[in-house]
Amino acid sequence: MDFSDEEIMARIIHKLYRRGNWGESHTSFENLKKGFNQRDLGKKGLKRVDKVGKQMIKSGLLHSKQTKYGLEVSLEFTQKDKLMDIMKRVFHDDEYV
Repeated sequence: MDFSDEEIMARIIHKLYRRGNWGESHTSFENLKKGFNQRDLGKKGLKRVDKVGKQMIKSGLLHSKQTKYGLEVSLEFTQKDKLMDIMKRVFHDDEYV
């Protein structure tokens, strides 16, 4: 079963949501890949998680901060409603939210 881009996005949001990474509470962009099983991502594998993460930054769903030790990301608080809608669409209200 390959995850769709929306499912990958929802899992990234859920991971950062659980960790409390809003606004100034950042985590490394590389940490977004942790927890994904290579089999579930299809042919491109973890590169798809990178691609979806970069799309989320461009669309304003993730806040990014460049540091001397790499790119850090967090959920964009101003997009909270949109982020919660994505999670609810994928996880059907009761599974994770």
